[in-house]
Amino acid sequence: MILLGLMDEWVSRESMMKYMGDDSGIIGIAIAITFAAFAAGPMYAAFPFTAVLLKKGVKFTNVIIFMNAWCVIKISTLLFEISSLGYKFTFYRLLIDFIGVIAMGYLVNYFVMKVGKEDKVLSSYMKENI
Repeated sequence: MILLGLMDEWVSRESMMKYMGDDSGIIGIAIAITFAAFAAGPMYAAFPFTAVLLKKGVKFTNVIIFMNAWCVIKISTLLFEISSLGYKFTFYRLLIDFIGVIAMGYLVNYFVMKVGKEDKVLSSYMKENI
């Protein structure tokens, strides 16, 4: 939580928008996955970090990718899997996870924006907060 507070204060909104904003592309995806891979703790620990990302203007797709990667792509989990299940299993699971995390980010963004256009209340909330 201390690192989260420092990031909130030290990293400018413009920097976050440049590297993880709407025009970030593959760099934004890579940063989102890297943040999540090195993170520690359960899923509910990701929500304050997610709030900071949204506040800083990070693309919604990258936020969803970050949250999904937090759940399934962790360095500590990979080390455990390699030692107990082997390299081959870990490699294939990681490959599937990367594809799934990225696909889920874009799918959730698509459906949220589609519903947001149909629902006036949600649409105005999305414009104001995301």
